[in-house]
Amino acid sequence: MLTARSYLSLYRNFATPRLLALTFALFLAPQAMRAQQSTEILPLSQVRAGMQGYAYTIFAGDQVEKFDLEVIGVLDNFLGPKQSIILVQLKGPKVEHTGVVAGMSGSPVYLDGKLAGALSLKLGVFTKEPIAGVTPIQDVLDPPSQAAPAQASTQQLGLPSEASTRTTLPSGSALEPIETPLVFSGFQPATLQQFAGQLQGYGFIAAQGGTAAPRPDDGHLAAGDMAGMVLVQGDASVNSACTVTAVQGDRVFLCGHPFLSLGDIQIPMARSRVVTTLSSDLASTKIVNVGGSIGTITGDHLTAVTGKLGAPPAMIPLDLTLLVSGAEPAKQKSLHFELINHPKLTPLLVALTTFNGLTQNSLYGEGTTLHLTGEIRLQGHAPVQIENTFAPGDSLSPDGLPIALTMQNVFTRLFVNTFEPAKVDRIILKVESVPGRKSFTIESAWLEKGEAAPGETLRVRVLLRPYRGPARIEETTVRVPEQVARGTTLRILVSDADLLNRASRGFAFGGAGSGPTGLDQLIALLNRERRNDRLYVGLFVPSPTLLWDDKELPNIPLSQINIVDGRPAPGSVQILRESLANESSIPLGGPVSGVISLNLQVR
Repeated sequence: MLTARSYLSLYRNFATPRLLALTFALFLAPQAMRAQQSTEILPLSQVRAGMQGYAYTIFAGDQVEKFDLEVIGVLDNFLGPKQSIILVQLKGPKVEHTGVVAGMSGSPVYLDGKLAGALSLKLGVFTKEPIAGVTPIQDVLDPPSQAAPAQASTQQLGLPSEASTRTTLPSGSALEPIETPLVFSGFQPATLQQFAGQLQGYGFIAAQGGTAAPRPDDGHLAAGDMAGMVLVQGDASVNSACTVTAVQGDRVFLCGHPFLSLGDIQIPMARSRVVTTLSSDLASTKIVNVGGSIGTITGDHLTAVTGKLGAPPAMIPLDLTLLVSGAEPAKQKSLHFELINHPKLTPLLVALTTFNGLTQNSLYGEGTTLHLTGEIRLQGHAPVQIENTFAPGDSLSPDGLPIALTMQNVFTRLFVNTFEPAKVDRIILKVESVPGRKSFTIESAWLEKGEAAPGETLRVRVLLRPYRGPARIEETTVRVPEQVARGTTLRILVSDADLLNRASRGFAFGGAGSGPTGLDQLIALLNRERRNDRLYVGLFVPSPTLLWDDKELPNIPLSQINIVDGRPAPGSVQILRESLANESSIPLGGPVSGVISLNLQVR
């Protein structure tokens, strides 16, 4: 006869193995799903309308989820000659609720249990059905080697809105690439608004996110996981996020379409962790955190972004220090960032990161004069010296924006040079904040007398009007050259830095005419440019100056000008009708603007 204890013992003997088996099955569920992802390829020639299939992506956490789809048809020669697209309709509660989601691009698509392609395009806006385009797997695994134009990834692959309106076709009915979120961590929306035009010009879809601590399994990628490019990391980060289509050894294929069509590149690759998926009738998107670095993005082509697992490439360190003067004690805060080294992206990223690091710093305050100093260290070249002063303006733009635009201009000039790639080792910037607005306007200037002999030194007085302050007079001297002929009329230019730069370098300062013929010469020109917080007085004599590459040759004889200017290199030599004989400057501690021209007769 069985007692209650006997029944309990029998139940335990029967239930324990089943419970262990169930627990083991639940534990292996994600691994089992990945094991079902076939590596067998389905050629495009075997794809037919009506075929049932499925795809993998992540909606939240690290769980790769499966959703169904049905083939609507194949669009031949859609992306270009012999580059077709599979049109599919997504099915299932989640995808019918969210639609095609930004960050879903690259999701592997399976038909007949075989890998058929990568989800890459979406159809329309405010559509009632989630219809998407799939890049055939042959094009993903063997992307074209040629680099497409940088705008190719942002253009619609259908009728533009203006053409759609003229032809009475509904706008938003074009197939276009699924947005790749550009995740900004540590950036405020106000910061991104200042650069919205440039970000939209690149085709970026800005999304806010965060960072996740690196994990030992970050590099264990499988189809359906998330990864992307790292553009900025450190005290703030910027990275893209795509879905992985396939992994072959150490090679990773993702996105199914280009990020920016950058061609062959070397950009760090990092794991992305999905927090959640935000559903929106306008544009659903994944909210992600960037994880640890796992390798290098090696290609950004028309049909896929490709990467290689392993060590990431080196980035450019940027150290930004903010110092507040006039406080007791003085306050200081330092930030550290790392940026990619790429001619198309680095200038914008330097501006964006510098502006955000400055304006989102607790020590930053509007209405202060900002003094920028620093240097850009390059491999094998002299450093570029940075120094300028920026006063608050009356417009609504933040006071720190001119600093960011100045840095962007310097890096653009470095990276667009046609001589050699600019390999930056480190960027060191320091911004000192001084209370109040310190700026000056040149109102008048005069000489102690209107005539002078060769070799004589004259005093020049300048009337300056500080911002909301009493006018003041500054004094400096100029010396008449010994070799100037009597009866000659000289010109004395009292001006700010920019106008004297242009007067002494002519069109070459603006980028036309003669210019440097090497990176060293370009750096020398950058370092010779005058600072904007000084008052300058320049003495010009009426003899030609020859501008040849980065060299200024004043007082050159006409016979030599004719010989040099006759060489077969049009536009490489520029002639100015005046020569800057000497100059002096007065530091004022704030930006100076204005110009006064005076004449001096040599007796």
